[in-house]
Order: sequence, then C-alpha cells, then structure tokens
Amino acid sequence: MTHRTLLRAGHVLSMDPAVGDLPQGDVLIEDGKIAAVDREISADAEVLDMTGRIVIPGFVDTHRHTWEASIRNVAPNATLDDYFVDILDTFAPLYTPEDVYAANLAGALECLNAGITTLVDWSHINNTPEHPDAAIRALTETGIRAQYAYGSANTSLADYWFESKIAIPGDDVRRVRTEYFASDDGLLTLALATRGPGFCVNDVVTSEWALARELDIPITVHVAMGRLAGRFGMVKQLHDLGLLGPDTTYVHCCYFSEEEWRLVADSGGTVSIAPQVETQMGHGWPPVMKAIEHGLRPSLSIDVVTTVPGDMFTQIRAAFGAERARVNAASWQADVPVPDTMLTARQMLEIATRNGAHVAGLEDRTGSLTPGKRADVVAIDATALNVAPVHDAAAAVALSADVSNVETVLVDGVVRKRDGRLTADVARARRLVEESRDRLLAAKEAGA
Repeated sequence: MTHRTLLRAGHVLSMDPAVGDLPQGDVLIEDGKIAAVDREISADAEVLDMTGRIVIPGFVDTHRHTWEASIRNVAPNATLDDYFVDILDTFAPLYTPEDVYAANLAGALECLNAGITTLVDWSHINNTPEHPDAAIRALTETGIRAQYAYGSANTSLADYWFESKIAIPGDDVRRVRTEYFASDDGLLTLALATRGPGFCVNDVVTSEWALARELDIPITVHVAMGRLAGRFGMVKQLHDLGLLGPDTTYVHCCYFSEEEWRLVADSGGTVSIAPQVETQMGHGWPPVMKAIEHGLRPSLSIDVVTTVPGDMFTQIRAAFGAERARVNAASWQADVPVPDTMLTARQMLEIATRNGAHVAGLEDRTGSLTPGKRADVVAIDATALNVAPVHDAAAAVALSADVSNVETVLVDGVVRKRDGRLTADVARARRLVEESRDRLLAAKEAGA
C-alpha cells in the first residue's frame, strides 16, 4: 500500500533550478520519494501543515568524526597540533565499542535535530573489528542517511600518524562491505577514510587507495591543513603516485598550491571545507571561493565537536564571514572595489545542501527537492522571532535560523523530528553518551 505525506503551504526552497522556489507550495512524498513539488497538490495523504515554515532539502555534512560526541568540548581552545595529542593520542586509545556506539547514536541524532539528514561519518576509531560494527549499528538505529567512512585505528599517535607503516586492515573492510553494504542503494553506504601521504609511507597510501578501488567505494582524505599537512604537498604526492581520481574527497584544502587546485579539478575530485574548525584551530582560511574559482563545488562539514558546534548554521556563517572578510581586506589593501563574485547567502545554502550531496556521491538521491529523489526534507519555523519577518527566505535560513527553528525533519520520507522534537529515545542516547563520557574520563585519569 502506498504511503503518502503532503507538506502543505510552506515556502519551498527546492534548490533545484528546474523546480525553483515557491513562496507558497506543496511537496508530495510517496513511499519515501518526492513525487511532486507544486503550488497546490491534491492527494489522499497525511498532511503536515507548513504554513509559516521554510521547506528546504536536508543539510549534508560531508566530514564529521561522529565518535567524538562523548568528548564534546574537551578541547575548546585547541589548535590542530593540540588535537593530535589531546584527542588522538589521549582519548582515542581508550575508546571501547560501547563508547563508539554511544557517541555515534548521540552524534547522529544531534545531526537530525539540527536538520542534517546526510552525514559522512569519518570514523578513524577502528581499534578492533567490533568498533566499526558498533558505529554502523548506531547509525542504522537513528535512521539518518550516512556514508560510513571506515578509517584506521587510533591507539598510538606515533604508529598511525607519523609516516605510519600500518595500513587499514583490508580483510576487515571487506568483511564490513559484505556484511553491511552488499548494496549501494540503502540509507547507509561505505567509503574509506584514508590518512594519505606524509602521514603514511607510500606503500600504505597505495595499498589503501587500491583497497577502496577494489571494493568500488569512495575515498575521503584530510589534506593541506595546518603546520604539518600544509607543507606535505599531499595532492602533488598523490598525483606522482598515480592515485588521483573522481572517487576522492579532499577535506580542508587550506594550503593547496595553484597546481594542486588544478590537479583536483582536472581529476574530478571533490572538496569538503570545515570553516569553523579551520579558522578556529589554525588549519588555514576556508578556501570556499578558491574551490569555486577552479570549477569545483565545495561542500561544508562540521569535523570535531570537541572544539566547535555540531550544526550546519554555524558552518554556513563561518564560511560566509571568513571568505567575505578575506576578500574585503584584500580589496581594501589594493584600493579596488570588491568583486562581483563575493559569496551570497543563497550560495551558502546551496553549498550546504546540493553541493554536499554532490560531494558525498549522493546527488542522484538527495540534496534538492526534486521529484524522483528521496524525501530528505527539513522545515524551518519562520514565525520565530529570530527569523521573522522573512524578506528573503534563503537568507533567513542561512543567516538567521538556528537549531531551535528546525521544526520538522524527514529522512527517506520518514519523520525523524516532529513539532520540534526528535521521534527517537533522546533520554537513552543522552544517558549512554554521558556514561561513555564518565568511563573515558575515568580511564584517562587512571592512565595519567
């Protein structure tokens, strides 16, 4: 029996140029798929009244270490260098599968609560085979759309991040692929989270790239950030190894040379930028316009809640403010007008939705309110005092709204947040992540 849901009379920002914006429009969902977007639709369906709401595609977070939800804000003032020691060399070795489950459960629900319907879970916490099992189980239970990016273990900074000779275990990735991801059509898909040149010896780099391509899964790698990786010339090294390709997402990219930007663009690679982390922790300026100037479609990501907030509104504003500040300062110094290419609020919303789906390799199924795509939809309460009155709906979302205004969230047509409240057992998730926090702090104290 067909299940239909009708979102009625909202201000629809489809993010699809062919569909456009509807100041008052309806979205019809049938069996998890967007069936129609129009000014008025008549259908035998469950009706959700969207009057006074801005209806958008769900946000896409293209890079988050979700396992760190248990240690939220433990490193509020950290630099990237601090992070390696304080998180990867201190907390990560202490994580049990139970800690990973609790963090991924709470972290994925945090995403849904904030209107993030698709998550790339950059999971470099696979200290045992039970760790990825726990992470995947938690993602599955929340109902979020996610790309689970299988990463390395993190039991020693020296072993895993300083010219590491230890490759991600191919046999376990193959097991996970067979056991959980036999099909690429589900809510959860698989990727490989690699460390790359400089962090690993070349034999490890080539073996990990070969593993991903053997399994036909995408690759995601941190590059060109901060004191260390900013000097590695990682993309140039990958090019010299013959490994560049359209299956790879490059995260951060703050210190690319012009040659590296061209190499990424020419190879069909994609880019994820985490602007709040990059400006706050010393990775470098978020290179949103650089990516656009080279013909790329940059996406946004949260990265680490150990140090920054976990919502997309923060990332939109951090990128928007940082990029415009950089251009304004350069224009002032050169005594020239600001260029017509300055970022706009509308662009930022597209970057956070449609571009994100593109980077995650999921644009055929999400990222815009397009008939035929899966129904990942968010409704923002535009009657709230911090949003009303609305003059420009895209600007209202990008520059005024916050998590408290995320009223309704659907993933694959299933309501995951209704009337401002998650449908999940939030109390259980909070209890588990607090218990994980206490266990990790006790283990840290015992090892001090």
